[in-house]
Amino acid sequence: MSVAEAVEPTTSLAGHNRISTQALTTLAQAAAAEALGVAPGDIRADWSDDDGLLALSIVAPISVPALGEVLRNPQRIQGFGGSIWDRAVAAKAFVLDSVTRLSGSQLSRVDIRISGAHVTEGGRVK
Repeated sequence: MSVAEAVEPTTSLAGHNRISTQALTTLAQAAAAEALGVAPGDIRADWSDDDGLLALSIVAPISVPALGEVLRNPQRIQGFGGSIWDRAVAAKAFVLDSVTRLSGSQLSRVDIRISGAHVTEGGRVK
């Protein structure tokens, strides 16, 4: 018997699996927090139905360098992952991929609204 045969059942099991809305929300907050460089508690995630798929709406601040640092060294923007616009676009793709991959749920889209800025010292580690 191979390992795959030992791990996979030969018969289907009755029942169902469900992921609660709270679990999906926490997952979305964690993914958005990682992408935007802020704490998960600062992020609001709301779900809606989009023709049978899940649509995710995120409202969150984003981490940014101090403006004085940017004036002295414009390359600081790249250390944070680019402009706010570029980072929000990249965050949408990251959150969509992360939530889909980790939960198995199919999302139709992710909408992100930047609600503020958190000034931080260092750039994000990539």
